[in-house]
Parts: sequence; structure tokens; C-alpha cells
Amino acid sequence: MGRHKEQGGARQGFDVADAAPLLLDPHGLVSGWTAHAERLLGHAAAEAVGRKFADLLEAGDAERMEDLLHRCRAGGDWTGLMTALHRDGHPVPVSVRVAPATAPQGRPAVLVLLSELGDGARGWDMSRGVLEQIVVGNPIGIAIVDPELRYVWSNAALERWGGGPGRSRLGLRVADVQPGMDSEAVEERMRHVLETGEQVVGYEYVGRVRSAPLRETAHMLSFTRIEDDRGDPMGVYYTVVDVTDRHRARQRLALLDRAGQYIGRTLDVMTTAQELADVAVPGLADFVTVDLLETVLRGAEPVPEPLAGSERVPLRRAGHRSLYEDLPRTAVDSGAVVSYLTDSPPVWCLTTGESWRQEQLDPLAVEWAAGAPDGRESTFLELGLQSVMIVPIRARGVTLGLTTFFRRRQSPFDPDDLHLAEDLVSRAAVCVDNARRYTRERDAALVLQRSLLPRRLPDQDAVEVAACYRPADELTGLGGDWYDVIPLAAARVALVVGEVPGHGIDAAAAMGRLRTAVRTLAAIDLPPEEVLAHLDDLASRSARDDGDGEGDDGGGGGSSVGSACVYVVYDPADGRCTMAAAGHPAPAVVAPDGTVGFVDLPQGPPLGVGGPPFEAVEVSLAEGSTLVLHTDGLLAYGGDGAEESGRERLRRALEGMARELGPSCQAVVDALVPARPEDDVALLMARTRRLASEQIAAWELSPDPAVVADARRTAQDQLSRWGLDEEVKFTTELLVSELVTNAIRHASGRVRLRLIRERTLVCEVLDGGASAPHLRHPRAMDEGGRGLLLVSQLAERWGTRFVPDGKIIWAEQPLTTPPE
Repeated sequence: MGRHKEQGGARQGFDVADAAPLLLDPHGLVSGWTAHAERLLGHAAAEAVGRKFADLLEAGDAERMEDLLHRCRAGGDWTGLMTALHRDGHPVPVSVRVAPATAPQGRPAVLVLLSELGDGARGWDMSRGVLEQIVVGNPIGIAIVDPELRYVWSNAALERWGGGPGRSRLGLRVADVQPGMDSEAVEERMRHVLETGEQVVGYEYVGRVRSAPLRETAHMLSFTRIEDDRGDPMGVYYTVVDVTDRHRARQRLALLDRAGQYIGRTLDVMTTAQELADVAVPGLADFVTVDLLETVLRGAEPVPEPLAGSERVPLRRAGHRSLYEDLPRTAVDSGAVVSYLTDSPPVWCLTTGESWRQEQLDPLAVEWAAGAPDGRESTFLELGLQSVMIVPIRARGVTLGLTTFFRRRQSPFDPDDLHLAEDLVSRAAVCVDNARRYTRERDAALVLQRSLLPRRLPDQDAVEVAACYRPADELTGLGGDWYDVIPLAAARVALVVGEVPGHGIDAAAAMGRLRTAVRTLAAIDLPPEEVLAHLDDLASRSARDDGDGEGDDGGGGGSSVGSACVYVVYDPADGRCTMAAAGHPAPAVVAPDGTVGFVDLPQGPPLGVGGPPFEAVEVSLAEGSTLVLHTDGLLAYGGDGAEESGRERLRRALEGMARELGPSCQAVVDALVPARPEDDVALLMARTRRLASEQIAAWELSPDPAVVADARRTAQDQLSRWGLDEEVKFTTELLVSELVTNAIRHASGRVRLRLIRERTLVCEVLDGGASAPHLRHPRAMDEGGRGLLLVSQLAERWGTRFVPDGKIIWAEQPLTTPPE
């Protein structure tokens, strides 16, 4: 028996449970015999012990025992097939395992396990002719090479991969038979098998063979060493199986899987188109271009440009990728317009929505796109393009653009390639359309955002302001937090920061309603606590109205219920700051010397939930103090989330702030808030200013009609000292006359006249009355009622605000001369 019997037995496996064990001494004499061995071979223990085990085997196997004993003495073992002799003389096919062991007295021994082969093993007696039929007729390619890796035999099936019949291979090597094959890689594995005896199974070779020189194929090879009876290598036999179809199917699945991972990672149309080109090269093509309709890039509905009466159809190059630096020699950059001739295949695909494939391009044909960068037309030969596929990008039944695949050196595109391209493009088309629709929605959202948040903070002299906004919804940039700066009468300013529950466009819409309401209430100059009271009523009514309608979201993204707000009014004339809060963090104050404190502000309930009335507090701020208004998202990160922990982190960030508010505002947000916060964050910082004493003039007047003339003269003298022109003096004289007269006639108590010269000239009259004046339209014969009508005509703005000791009627007029 040869070495192949050993390998065959090893492949079948050895069942120890059914084996008959016996023990030999190092010289091969039986020293231990079992009842199982007696049943298998018929010899009693007395007959077997002391005999050579080789005597119990057929002659051929008996000759091998000396080598096997030598192997065991060296520490090795052996498993294979043998033929033993029964006591009555008939042969017994057995599977044998021989291994070194130790006898009970500690002496070296050899353990032999015998397992009878059943009827299923009769094939080992097959004739050579039967075995040759199996090998020669096998559809799997089989070959044998000698130790020098030269062919000594091959079957007919191997001829299908080129290289001629088996007799023409004799004495040749792989490189001689398959000159285009990577023979070094194949022969490297043959040498490994020869040197180590390790079998190589399932080595996949991908490349070109002589039977298919123009296309890439895949073959599965397995290598096994052939040995003589002494175990010396005689050569290698290997098998070859064509697995090209399986390889290409795996490639297609890998390409589609990669497309699913890499295409559509962003919601940007251009980026998505470029990802499609990147994925297709080199797995499917050497050069890929992605062209989209102009409307798709703008986010609009994809409507193809009319083709009638036009010689060229313009598209926008959205992405391209090439395997070679010189392919093609002319290219259109991403974002540039590429124009196709109306009778070209790309336009046909665009208009019909069907794919187009050509295995071999006419090398002398001119490219389809017009307007190359160098201004000259190029042939496909000059461009280095040989095979092409054009697949329209379609989503929801509408064509968005085209994807064109080119090959230079790979095999021409076949129908399977076209199916793969269509599958790839169809997946990418969904991502492109999603990006297009997102572009449209984002543009609409940004328009909404610009309408809801201040585009720029208004010019005023009361405070220096800076703001920073970081939304949790990074895609749309929209959230429920907002801030505002509202100039008020008499050089005062209102500072507002608030937030609406939820994120996204619904929260932004609810925030817009509240911001509009705040501006409306600020226009009538209500005190902070009354502004919050009116907002609370608005939120409650809005919740009731939403609850009666069909799209009620239960106070989620689009409801104002639970909103928070802090409203601050600062007066630069005296530095007084009045504020009230509804479920909102109290502002921080950075003093001019850099120390940080927090306003002790009573916390009213959130808007719309009901509770005690809102309370306002008044603090006096030194010039150069910085008010820090923020939403609760600023304090939500780091530490245990407690308010005191958040305040301490904010205190540390404010203590190190720079002098300039803009960088400081951004630095505070960067220090306290991650780049992608879970909650929206709004921060408004306002550094206080004071009006100079020479910008304000005030006089206490007695409630006597005779003082009206004195008031006019006093005001005229002050305007002269300020250097204002005669037109302003004349208008101011009339305003003072009407406002003072109105206060003395209709009110009681003290009367005070105040002029403020800032960006405008403000004329204020304070009286002790509690009723608001009303603008009347008197008839021609009425003797009075024209005072406020005259004021409304002369002043740019006028109004009334209530203070603890009465009311103030004020009127503003523009100044052409800036304050000194």
C-alpha cells in the first residue's frame, strides 16, 4: 500500500470507540491482546502474544511495519488502511492507527488500534481502469507536476482553460502554458505544499487565462503533495474549478453593499453624486461621470429642459472619478455645465428614461459632449475610451440626470454589467432625490429661520450686544430657542431670551409666534411682568385652540405651553434694569471688574401652565456691566446637571472672557456646549452703557397753565445749547406745548418735562394720571381735542408708558446732527 492509503484513512476519520486495541513492544512483538482483537481476527490471547504483529498482516503491509515502528520510536504516529489476516486465513480490511505509548511498567511501547472497514469501503479494491475513468471523466480540471513543477499528467477537463491537450503540456511549467497568468503566485503555493506537506485548499486565482484573454475570470485551485512509500515528495497534484460566476456575483454583492454604506452619507446633492462615482470605480468601470439637471441641484422638482429648437442639452457635472490620471484627457470639473448634442445617446437616455450600452465604441467617433475645456472636439480613441454604459438616474418615476460608465482596458460591458449598473444607480437615485428634497426643505427652513431670528442686532446706544445660537437639529438649523433686542422709547432697550419645548420646524413656528407677540407687547411699552402675563394668556389660548383642532400634537413640537422666557428692560439714563422670568434661568451679571454674579430673580411658572403671578425685580447696573441671558441648554452639560453645578461652570467661563463681546460669546458656548448638543442653546450678552449727563435735561413743573410758556422757553434754550437746527426747535416747541398742556389739563399731581438727546430727540412729560390718553379726530367746530393729533403728525413716533408714580407721554423726532 502507498501513502495515499494513509491519507485516505485520515480523511475518513478514526472511530476510537469501535477500535480493537493491542499493545506492541518497540520491536513489534504483541505484548497486549484484547477480547475485541480476538473477535476481529480470531486469535486467542495465548496465540497472539509474543508474535510479530507483522505476521498478522498481508505481505505488503507486513513489509511496512518496520518503518512505522521506527516512526513511533521517533515520537510520530500513523493512520491508514491495511489488510489483516484472520485466523482462518481470509483477509480483513482494517483502518489502523499506530502511536507511541507507555507500558504499565513504564517501558516504551506502541499502541495499535484496529477498526474493521465495512461494506462502504469496498471501493479500495476498485480496478485501475475504474479509477482512471473517474479521473479522466471528471469535469474538474486535474493535473500533476513533478518536484520541478513541470507537468507529468493532466486530464481532459483542464484543456478548457487553454494550453492545449495534456500531451502538449508534458515537461512545461504553468508560465509556459498560461503566459498571461500570475504563475509565480501559483507556483509559490506548489512549492509550499512540496516543502511542508500541508494541503492548500480553496486558493482563488483571479485574472486572465488563455481561454478568456479579454475578461477577468476566477478559478478555485487546491494543491496536495504526492509521496512515495517512504513519505518522500514525488510531486503535486492540483484541481481547478471555474468559479467565475460565483466570483462575479460576490463582486456585485460587495459593490452594492459598499454602495449602501457610502452613498447617501450626507444630504448634499453634489456629495451624493460624487459618492456614486467613487463607488463605481474601479469595481465596475474605469471612468464614471454623474450629470444632473440644474433644477435638481437647486432642490426644485426635476423638470427636464425643453429639447425642441435646441442643439445642445445642458446638464451640470455633479461628480466624476477616473482610475487613470490621463483618462479622459479632457474633463469637465464638478459644478461646471456640460452640454450634450440632442442626437447623442445621453440625451436619448435622458428623454426616454432607458439605459444604453455599447460594447465597443467607434474609436473615430467624436465625443457626445460639446464645449470641451480646450475648445476642440476629441475622438473616443483620443480620450482612451472603448466601452460605455449610460444609465439614467430616476426616482419616483422622474429622471434626475445621467450616470455614464466607461472602460478602457477591462473587458467590454456585458448585459450583466448593465444590470449591475442599473441596480447601483437606482439605489443612488433614492439618495440623490432625498438630498434634493432635503435641499428644498432646508432652503425653506432657512428662509423661515431668517424670518424668526434677528438677521442682525439693531443699532442702539443703550448696550453693546453679541449673540450666539447653537441648535440641536444640525440638519435644518432650527429650534425653539430665540433671542431678541428691541429698542424702546427714551433710549431704553428690551433684551429677550426664550425657548419653546421641542426641536425642528414645529418648535421654530411656535417660537415665531411668541417672538412676534413679545415685539407687539414691547411696542406698547408694557413692564416686564405684564409682558409675561400676556404671553401666558396667549400660550393658554393657543393650547386650547390646538386641542380643538385635528392636528393636535399634545403640546409637543408646535405648542407654546411650557415655554420659558426672560424679559429685561434697561434704561441707559440711570442704569436701572427691570426684569421678570417665566420658568427661565436668571441672568448672570459680569461687573466691570470681572466678578460674576447672578440676579436674584423670582422664577415664575412656564408660560401656559398656570400658577402665581409674575414678579419683576429692579437692579442698578454700573456702566460697563455685562448682562448674560441664556437658555437652560447652556447649563445642561457637564457635572451632575444640577443648576448650581451649571452656574459654577458658567461663572468660570465668564471670568476668563475677553473684552470683545463677539468672541467671548462664542467662546462661552464652545466651552460649555458640545458641537452637537441635545438641546438648543441661545446666549445673549449685553454690555451696558450710560447716557452722558449733558444728553439729558429735566425740569419739574407746577400744575399751572401759566408754566407752559416757561416750559417752551426752557426747552428752546436747551436745544440751543445742544446746537440743534431751527426746524427741530420749532417742532419741539410745539410738542412741549401740547404735552405739558395736556398733562396739566387732564392729570393731577406732579408734572415733569424731560428731553433726551441720543440718536433721536425724545420729549417726555410725566404726570400723576392713571388713564391713557386717546387720539381723537375732532370736528371742525370743536374747541379742543387736537393736541395728540398734532403730536402724532409732528413726531416720528409717540406713545404712553406707565410708571409707578403715573404715566409718561413721549414723542420722538429724528436728528440729523449726531450727539456730541
